[in-house]
Amino acid sequence: MTRIDAKFETLKQEGKKAFVAYVMAGDPDYETSREIVLGLPAAGVDVIELGVPFTDPMADGPTIQLAGQRALAGGQTLEKTLQIARDLRKIDDTTPIVLMGYYNPIYNRGVDTFLADAKEAGIDGLIVVDLPPEEDDELCIPAQKAGLNFIRLATPTTDDARLPKVLQNTSGFVYYVSITGITGAANAQATDVGPEVARIKASTDLPVIVGFGIKTPEASEAIASVADGAVVGSAIVERIARKDSPADVLKFVADLAEGAHRA
Repeated sequence: MTRIDAKFETLKQEGKKAFVAYVMAGDPDYETSREIVLGLPAAGVDVIELGVPFTDPMADGPTIQLAGQRALAGGQTLEKTLQIARDLRKIDDTTPIVLMGYYNPIYNRGVDTFLADAKEAGIDGLIVVDLPPEEDDELCIPAQKAGLNFIRLATPTTDDARLPKVLQNTSGFVYYVSITGITGAANAQATDVGPEVARIKASTDLPVIVGFGIKTPEASEAIASVADGAVVGSAIVERIARKDSPADVLKFVADLAEGAHRA
């Protein structure tokens, strides 16, 4: 059982929905992002998604793209991202950490080396948005053998014919993308999301967490009420981009988490 599995089991027993927060490692600089990440568990975050900056983030909207550019300009690397995870593990051994990004930095490091390093750093799962199920032998299967969850995205265009393939080797949770398009592009609507979550849950026992387009505590609550939890990324990254203090960013995160936990 991974930390992700354990976290969702605990939440289920408590009758609570999950709140997942995404931040880009190294944005706006290493020390600030490290401070924010280390503060996320105390702000009520159940699962941390730690973005790995990449030069060609095709699934991300301008907010996340710019965050990655800031991080790369500041010298952020995959190794420094893993170091943030190691630092969190020194003070928190239960909050799951999911690395979210693209395959290129992992490929360049070497899959076996990367998986060993990620496991040592305390990483629990991977979301690699440019590796489809047809490429599972590339990273998904080796990751699962190494004890890491491989989390897959389902979208409004994932029809009933495609869904079994998407779910085939997924573990930890299913990340349902609430809108068609890039991150931060529109507002998620619970009335649209609810039936889709129900459709996915009919095919899997995994928790279904909804992200993209959730920007307020009220939206976090509404989406979590029709799913197993909510993910917020762009709205948090926007506050980092406008140079809010880490304390103010974490206060906003705490409000979002409280919204999801009310659901």
